Amino acid sequence: MSGSSLYDQFITLAKNQEKRVCAVAHPCDEVSLTAALEAREQGFFDLVLVGPESRIQAVASAHQLDISDVRIVNAAHSHESAEIAVREVMAGRADLLMKGSLHTDELMHAVLATDGKGLRTERRLSHVFLMDVPRYSDLLFITDAAINIHPDLTTKADIVQNAIDLHHGLGLGQPRVALLSAVEQVTAKIPSTLEAAALCKMADRGQITGGLVDGPLALDNAISVAAAEIKGIHSPVAGRAQILVVPDLEAGNMLAKNLSFMSGAKAAGIVLGGRVPIILTSRADSGETRLASCAVASVYAAYQQAQRAAALLAQQES
Repeated sequence: MSGSSLYDQFITLAKNQEKRVCAVAHPCDEVSLTAALEAREQGFFDLVLVGPESRIQAVASAHQLDISDVRIVNAAHSHESAEIAVREVMAGRADLLMKGSLHTDELMHAVLATDGKGLRTERRLSHVFLMDVPRYSDLLFITDAAINIHPDLTTKADIVQNAIDLHHGLGLGQPRVALLSAVEQVTAKIPSTLEAAALCKMADRGQITGGLVDGPLALDNAISVAAAEIKGIHSPVAGRAQILVVPDLEAGNMLAKNLSFMSGAKAAGIVLGGRVPIILTSRADSGETRLASCAVASVYAAYQQAQRAAALLAQQES
């Protein structure tokens, strides 16, 4: 890992906290199996590999990967790999979930099962990119660019809250949250500005907690103090945002990929809102960002478990 990376603090935390277990669904190619094993080697978590055992062994053998002391749960195919990996979490034998070489929708189908076998909570699932952007001092969260295509207001409220909770869970404190649109004025002609205004009022009324929320803001006046001053926008968020909430998946996907491929940003990411954090890695990810995703998920899993334990203790004492 680079010594100058904004991810370094999470790498250190993940290495030094109590070891957890990550269930890896269908790690049947070199990229996914190597990523899981490297995270284990770094000390982020132990592993349970779920998939066709013969295929996993063949991949390990072909690429000289040592899995002799790793637990493997056999599955016939990718759908079953996803179902069994989720089952490992539900049974308490795993604390995190990681996507292997199966399609994302296969994993999400198992995660979102409605028969009590999935990892649903009262929150909608959402994805957060944690981007280390050159020339931007803060780690920049972008959400949601991978799960919710056209989120409605209720879903956007969960997207915002998930990202705020992650910011706190990683020890980064109260975040400045910018609700993005094409303009900073509220106008009925652009629905995302109306939703941004409603989300701000929800934050005022305590329906969204833990962050400083402002919007609508255009991208320039969300991240540039100079642009915000030119527009006459006076806000603790404008020009200094730490979380960018995009109008829809297409906008978020293009923004994240623009930053990655044209600005040289690094993009770790996890899925939130389920019982445990979910690590979704891409074949285009660098080894550094895959490890960063694993470290972030491990640190946040520890935070969630501590929060649940504290809530249970308070309930018992009341």
